[in-house]
Order: sequence, then C-alpha cells, then structure tokens
Amino acid sequence: MRPRTILCSTLLLLALCAGCGAQADTEEPAEPSERSFFAMNTYITMQASGTHAEDALEAAEELVLDLEGLLSVTEETSELYEINHSEGQPVAVDETTAELLTFALEMAEETGGALDPTIYPVLTAWGFTTDSRQVPAQEEIDRLLPLVDYTQVQIANGLVTLPEGVSLDLGAVAKGYTGDRVARLLEEQGISSALINLGGNVQAVGGRPDGTPWRIGVRDPFSEGNLGVLEVEDCAVVTSGGYQNYFTGEDGQVYWHILDPDTGYPTRTGLASVTVVAPEGARCDALSTSLFVMGLDNALDYWRETGGFDLILVTEEREVYVTSGLTDAFSLNGDGFALEVVEP
Repeated sequence: MRPRTILCSTLLLLALCAGCGAQADTEEPAEPSERSFFAMNTYITMQASGTHAEDALEAAEELVLDLEGLLSVTEETSELYEINHSEGQPVAVDETTAELLTFALEMAEETGGALDPTIYPVLTAWGFTTDSRQVPAQEEIDRLLPLVDYTQVQIANGLVTLPEGVSLDLGAVAKGYTGDRVARLLEEQGISSALINLGGNVQAVGGRPDGTPWRIGVRDPFSEGNLGVLEVEDCAVVTSGGYQNYFTGEDGQVYWHILDPDTGYPTRTGLASVTVVAPEGARCDALSTSLFVMGLDNALDYWRETGGFDLILVTEEREVYVTSGLTDAFSLNGDGFALEVVEP
C-alpha cells in the first residue's frame, strides 16, 4: 500500500503547499498562488491552487511565524529560549510547545535515544548553531555529554522543568511539525492542491491540480544533482544527510551536524542520506535524523518492527535501499548507484 504524502527534505525544488478540506473549491485558477519568505532559519516556499489560495497562504505564513516565535532556540522571546535559560525552574508553556516537546520525548524513547532533543549543548560546542565551526576538545565533549539525556526533561500540567545546564533543541522535529500544521490549516481553508517546502521538508496534500502526483527530485548526497524522482500525494517526505550542514576541520576531515548522542561526535554509520516518507511530517523529521544515527541495518530493522513509513537509504558506498512501499513511486536516475528493494 502506498503511503500518504509529504515530500523530500533536501530537494532542489521550489516547494509547494497543499490541502483539501470538506468544502474544497470546485474551480481552480489557471495559475497557482505562490508565497515565499524566510523563517525558522530557512527559505520557505508554498504554492496552492484554489479560489481562496491567496488568503490561505497568508494565514499559513502567519502560522509559521507564530510557531517560530514559540520554538526558536535563539530568539530571546521564545518559550524554548526561556526553558533553556530557566536555571532549573519550571516554565509554563503554550499547548503547542508542550505538544511538540512531548512528541520529541516520545520519539527519543521509541528510538532508544538515537534522537535526543537535549543534544543542544554539544551541538553548540561544535559551532553548528553559530557561524563558527570548530572541533571541540575531548575534555569539553566529556563535560557536556552528561547533560545529553532526554529522561532528565520533566513536563507535566503545562510546566517544563530542565536541570541546570540541560538545554533543548527541537530542530529535528519542528519543521516537520510545522508542515503538518500548515497542511491541516490549508485543508480547513478548502484548498484542493498544494505543496509546502520548509527548507527541504516538503509536505503535500492531494496531488497536482491536474490530478497527477507531485514529482519530487530526491537529492544526490554526492553532488548537486538528483538521485531520482519520487511521485507523492497526501504525505510527507523528509531527508537528512551529512552534506546538508558540515565543515572541514584543520585535520582535513569532514564533520557534519548530525551528532551521535552517545559520543558527541558526528555519527559515522556508513549512511550518506536517509529519506523518510510517511503521513506525518513530524514523524518523518524525527525518523530521518534518528535512523541516520542508527545506521543501515538498525534502520531497516526498525522499519520492519515499527512500520507506518517508507525509506530511501543511501550508503557512502553508493548503494540505494528502497523499502517496498515505494517500489512504484521512486525512479532512480543517478549514475553509478546500485538499487535494492527491501521487503518487510
């Protein structure tokens, strides 16, 4: 059974945004409405078709900016910033913040800590949250690693409490969650066809205005081109890869932003990229990171045991593993790759 749609997360595509509601428009304009803006530290593009598309996209932009105001790790007026600087005191949070944090903690538990929202102090030490990239001293990593433990986060009755020194980053789930919220908003606005791209996290509701699936280019992790094309409708696709945010150290080695919570170093599991396709963007976002940390064999074991999503896994040896639910949806067009379909 083919999964419902979102779209791929590291696409060289102008992303579009979608939704269809109980009172969807019966007339489509000749040209879709488009909107683009900068938020959540990325360039966001949305496209929607329908009589009320302009108003719907305006409301969608307002929603994204509202969510950024709650969840930004650097904006001093955000709730997440307040939590991270609470010095061990409980902080009252909005229902949205509590919902997303609860989800992140659930995914941390489900993935055995491969996703850990308390990785932020180590991420900062590497300079991935700033413009300064550096390889931290082993002594600094050793000092910070005890702070990386999602079980230390307490959330109850609208209050979040962190031990002093522990801090959160919801970057591994926030854009996917935002895509879900935007898609739902557009559905409520009666939009019949749209795509949303939040810096590569792409979400689709419905197909193209002509009824065909959206065709999304999946990024080749070794070049600026596309690995292949994924046809999607009504679902989310998110990709994580080391090529998205990295630097070369003075030792000549490449270091990327996806860190192993156990070691505090960039994860090295032999994977070059992980693309997750599922109905929910937040789940795609969380899994694309955590499965990259797990590595090929553990990621496939997790897929077989858990279900509810599909995968495109690319190894550093240029092997492409596609789970069986995407057999008819994905076309490989990259040169020099070996393709294998994985069965449950």
